[in-house]
Amino acid sequence: MNIGAVDHVEFYVGDAQQSAFYLCTAFGFRLRGHAGPETGRKDSRSLLLRQGGIDIVLTSALTPDHPAAQYVSRHGDGVANIAFEVTDAAKAFETAVERGATPVEEPVVHSGRGTEVVTAAVLGFGDVAHRFTQRTGDPDDFLPGTMEIFAVDPDVNESEQPLRTVDHAAICVPAGELGSTVAFYEKVFGFSQIFEEFIEVGEQAMDSKVVQSPSGKVTFTIIEPVTDRQPGQIDTFLASHGGAGVQHLALLTDDIITTVPALQDRGVAFLQTPGAYYDELSERLGKPDLRMEDLQRTSVLVDQDHWGQVFQIFTQSMHVRKTFFWEVIDRHGARTFGSGNIKALYEAVAREKATA
Repeated sequence: MNIGAVDHVEFYVGDAQQSAFYLCTAFGFRLRGHAGPETGRKDSRSLLLRQGGIDIVLTSALTPDHPAAQYVSRHGDGVANIAFEVTDAAKAFETAVERGATPVEEPVVHSGRGTEVVTAAVLGFGDVAHRFTQRTGDPDDFLPGTMEIFAVDPDVNESEQPLRTVDHAAICVPAGELGSTVAFYEKVFGFSQIFEEFIEVGEQAMDSKVVQSPSGKVTFTIIEPVTDRQPGQIDTFLASHGGAGVQHLALLTDDIITTVPALQDRGVAFLQTPGAYYDELSERLGKPDLRMEDLQRTSVLVDQDHWGQVFQIFTQSMHVRKTFFWEVIDRHGARTFGSGNIKALYEAVAREKATA
């Protein structure tokens, strides 16, 4: 299929303008385009947000039979489509369907102003689809003939936009579906499993596997709850979301120690890491690449694999159902996610509660 990077991520939301205001104000995204009644689309309104190599599309239904209305009714606001860059969208669609994927959108050609974009989509997991996206011509003309693109603001300061690309998506699936979901991505899209981890914390447990495209640019962490243990955060997500879905998106930055305070100043609320986590850090991992005092000041977590270290932090959920949230991640050579980080964090929280 020759899948490249994530082309864009589409959210179905109740109010696209309100969601865009939050992402632009808090995360520094810029409004780059729109589609709706003004551009000939009658049943929905979409807004295109961009930062670095990240394109976010926010779509709200204007009619009750639009898929966005049905999605929001079932799940609330959330990720509905993770689009893949491809060199031949029609062929990728045909191949995916031949391999067992459910078709969602037949190939469509969008053209105008010297640019052509071909799209087609198949179902991935739950109600989340994957749109194959083939682009020729102006890369800034997101969907010619359908979406109006705004002029670039010459006063935009790139230092105020520290997020570079989509690093990975974390996906929660019901118990018993982890293996079949991994097999689906291997068979249909040619992904490979690159990592797995069983996480056990007290009476709770979850199982996870990571799959990645041959290009290495699309990565999914797929997680299922373990049913013979006490219900935990994955069970809570599945119940609140109404089935399988994207729990969080991780956005890559080049300097997490600078990025986190900058986003906090804009209004992003991150989860706080207890001091006990850092008390055990050196013993668990050795010396981190970043200064310990900076990590503790910013609540950034650390893990490592065979290739290097990875630094990450999670936002508080702003979702009314407390399901979806964001992650900011900074890789210092690490290609996967290390092992034991989440367990160490949970144990640190438990220790602090016990001594409070």
